[in-house]
Amino acid sequence: MGFELLAGTKAPVRVWTDPYGIEPQAAQQLRNIGQLPWVEGVAVMPDVHFGKGATVGSVIAMRQAVSPAAVGVDIGCGMSAVRTSLTAASLPDDLGTLRTAIEATIPVGFAQRGREVDTRRVRDLDQKGWDWFWSRFATLHDGVSGLESRAHHQMGTLGGGNHFIEVCVEQGGPDDGQVWLMLHSGSRNIGKELAERHMAVARKLPHNTHLPDRDLAVFLAGTPEMEAYRRDLWWAQEYARRNREVMMALLCDVVRQHLPQVTYGQPISCHHNYVAEETYGGVEVLVTRKGAIRAGEGDLGIIPGSMGTGSYIVRGRGNTEAYCSASHGAGRRMSRAKAKKTFTTEDLVAQTAGVECRKDTGVVDEIPAAYKDIDEVMKQQEDLVEVVAHLKQVVCVKG
Repeated sequence: MGFELLAGTKAPVRVWTDPYGIEPQAAQQLRNIGQLPWVEGVAVMPDVHFGKGATVGSVIAMRQAVSPAAVGVDIGCGMSAVRTSLTAASLPDDLGTLRTAIEATIPVGFAQRGREVDTRRVRDLDQKGWDWFWSRFATLHDGVSGLESRAHHQMGTLGGGNHFIEVCVEQGGPDDGQVWLMLHSGSRNIGKELAERHMAVARKLPHNTHLPDRDLAVFLAGTPEMEAYRRDLWWAQEYARRNREVMMALLCDVVRQHLPQVTYGQPISCHHNYVAEETYGGVEVLVTRKGAIRAGEGDLGIIPGSMGTGSYIVRGRGNTEAYCSASHGAGRRMSRAKAKKTFTTEDLVAQTAGVECRKDTGVVDEIPAAYKDIDEVMKQQEDLVEVVAHLKQVVCVKG
């Protein structure tokens, strides 16, 4: 499908779903964004839903400005996936053993490592730039220096909520039955700390006084506040990327220990909460993607569904109307609180049949029915991406 315009905004807000089906809170957030004087345009992905500060599933192009809330608190959150040489027939009958081994190797939820991971000893991990990366911690926002030890101990850990590690099997096509490894995680607590500190600074700046929503406060190019934010933003995005690389290398080694014949292809990795400098129609803009991936022509990306419905590997079509973007997943159709009130562990067991995963009260808020239909979401963005592979998980690890 193509886009529709959301009414009542100054800048164009293009929507890749039914604009009348967007929840009222999210629609108001989008209208507020479209009123900001620095906004060139907004693209709204089919997984759109209300988010803290700014809408999840929104791509915002600004001239000489950026809103920290339009990036989100989990700076650099994103996906990684790698195709293996294994087929479904290669997997053991008891997938519980494999899941237990993954959980023993990669801390999940609020857990951090008792001793930081020695990246020099992680097999097949890119060793370039680690010392320089960690040396940059001293340049970050005042007051976060006390969090350095925690940042070290959370490197190579998953987190909770909708973050996951999966073993998936390709569905259909010439590679039917091929096994993939996939994970979703971000910058852990340090990204959140940096984001919230910068949001607080932005709200107090005089040029943000009369905004329709102070949560959308921006930093302006050429100011010390903007430079400080972009410095910390880059570092957090890099932390998130390296965090996923460490976990993927560890995950690959766990699978190798169980199935020594395995070999791996080239990993795919993409942020979906981040900022990029891009040019459209000759205009240089700062593009924030909050719950959206870059889908430039030929770009490979990952769009997950839920813990029971599978995911898609995609290739971008380079649609400039959407600022070369696509959805970051299925998107929630109900809040976590509502999901916990609506569904039971019995519902979770039924909806995750055939998947080796947690099936307890702690993850009921992640039940597949709390998310939109991933296949419908994919249909709504056929002009943004083409499907490379459809994957179905057989193991899902959550915090």
